[in-house]
Amino acid sequence: MKVEVQADKCIASGQCVLLSDVVFDQDDEEGIVVLRTSEVPESEQSAVREAERICPARAIRLAGSGG
Repeated sequence: MKVEVQADKCIASGQCVLLSDVVFDQDDEEGIVVLRTSEVPESEQSAVREAERICPARAIRLAGSGG
């Protein structure tokens, strides 16, 4: 599974980082989402699906198998 983010939509809520700090981070200046990896490890797939679901800005998109 792959994940993409649209940083221009991000409102810096940080929910994605709380769910998966393996995949997501926030920049130090504005708190905008930063991807650590676009390839989601199997162990993080459930958390990343949840991050996509709860993102208030809808800035996270899953792609690929299982997405």
